[in-house]
Amino acid sequence: MYSDLVKKGVEKTPHRSLFKALGLTDEELDRPLIGVVCAKNEVIPGHMHLDKLAEAVKTGVRIAGGTPLEFPSIGVCDGIAMGHVGMKYSLASRELIADSIESMTLAHGLDALVLIPNCDKIVPGMLIAAARLNKPAIVVSGGPMLSMNYQGKFRDLNTAFEAVGAYKAGTIDECGLKELEEAACPSCGSCSGMFTANSMNCLCEVLGMALPGNGTIPAVYSERIRLAKQAGMKIMELLEKDIKPRDIITPDSLYNALRVDMALGCSTNSMLHLPAIAHEAKAPITLDYANEISKETPNLCHLAPAGEHHVQDLYMAGGVTAVMNELSKKNLLKLDTITVTGKTQGENIAGHEVKDYTVIRPIDNPYSQTGGIAVLKGNLAVDGSVVKRSAVAPEMLKHEGPAKVFDSEDEAIAAIYAGKIVKGDVVVIRYEGPKGGPGMREMLSPTSAICGMGLDKDVALITDGRFSGATRGAAIGHVSPEAMEGGPIAFIKDGDIIEIDIENCILNVKLSDEELKNRKEGWTPNEPKVKTGYLRRYSKLVSSAIQGAVMLD
Repeated sequence: MYSDLVKKGVEKTPHRSLFKALGLTDEELDRPLIGVVCAKNEVIPGHMHLDKLAEAVKTGVRIAGGTPLEFPSIGVCDGIAMGHVGMKYSLASRELIADSIESMTLAHGLDALVLIPNCDKIVPGMLIAAARLNKPAIVVSGGPMLSMNYQGKFRDLNTAFEAVGAYKAGTIDECGLKELEEAACPSCGSCSGMFTANSMNCLCEVLGMALPGNGTIPAVYSERIRLAKQAGMKIMELLEKDIKPRDIITPDSLYNALRVDMALGCSTNSMLHLPAIAHEAKAPITLDYANEISKETPNLCHLAPAGEHHVQDLYMAGGVTAVMNELSKKNLLKLDTITVTGKTQGENIAGHEVKDYTVIRPIDNPYSQTGGIAVLKGNLAVDGSVVKRSAVAPEMLKHEGPAKVFDSEDEAIAAIYAGKIVKGDVVVIRYEGPKGGPGMREMLSPTSAICGMGLDKDVALITDGRFSGATRGAAIGHVSPEAMEGGPIAFIKDGDIIEIDIENCILNVKLSDEELKNRKEGWTPNEPKVKTGYLRRYSKLVSSAIQGAVMLD
């Protein structure tokens, strides 16, 4: 066992003495040491209950003959960080999470890991660490928040964000705003739509790194505690059989993840995280590959923000395994991939039929024949850009309009709330990419303002930053190369005509190559927005969004 490095032999007497200072017995030290990485904190509502899951995991580990050792992980709540400097730290925190897990695991000789995340960048951060370390590992997430029926409609975090725009547009009063604030987020768990956290928790199942049910069992259900105990027991089996993350995260399992991503209509942030996970697993993927899969994958679900259903509805309809079973009817998955169950994905999904075809459409009657995410290219996004196609109004799948250009999210929000954006406009927000932000802020505030003011069928937004999974509308992010690296988005001017054709995956500015070249002459990037601390180091090392915004040496 790897842990023998810290507990076997005369030379390790001081090491054993320190373990005994923890209260461990010789019997416990004779067993494998299992790291239980718990992201519980009192800041993120999706994480406030994770200590209960950690206790359940440790029970499962002990039942199966291991010694659990818990340590924490940081986390950033994207909702609380939204719309201010805090959002610069969200994506960047993913790398800190991975690095800290690597440090703790190797420094203390741990044999295997149970990873307990729930929200936003914590899930991919832990998966990146698992792939990098390549020690037996399993994910058990905290589960989705419930959505509450308020005035005949089930609400979510996006409701609260869009309510701000509605209030500023005068369509609701202060009392109505307060009532929506109270109703939007009624319980612990990851916010209830198919936003980033729930997207990644569902994709953990598809990758094979989590037990069935991980993505959809509601946070408040006791079934979630039982799942955590099963994960604690299962890690001992993975250790015994020497099944490691890189045995599980393979080109075939990533293919499956992209398929289900498109069928579910996941957050566009999956197009950042899957390439980053694949990079660490030594099984790299490209967004061109994602687009090819999207063209051949029916979109079966319209979960919020694309529709009225929430993750609790997906759970009742059969969950991720039912979606996969439906896709398998047309041989759209590679079913011989190994998973943390010790079985293949085909064995995992066998017999899991859809229970509600209003939530999960039948394979022969999808919402569309193409996937929920599209990668657009053109002279404005030479390397690519990403849009959640399933959440775009049909009227905006093709659009041409004049650019309204802003060099930061803050400038754009002020202009939107001031009524300076009108029907037909294309809002361009630049210098918000991984390097330029730095940190590639999510932009739920401006998109929610546009939607809340009733402009989502008339106004598009493009950026070298990114969007929340809660964003809906013609919101195109990840434009690469970013402005800070001299991408064409740096040279757009107010009034330039932007061409958007989501069906044909095109994003252009109607300028000649010669004009773009002339505008670039003598260009220098804007001054860095952050010049000290972690974000300064991050901006120097981070790659482009199309590469997953991974840290490069």
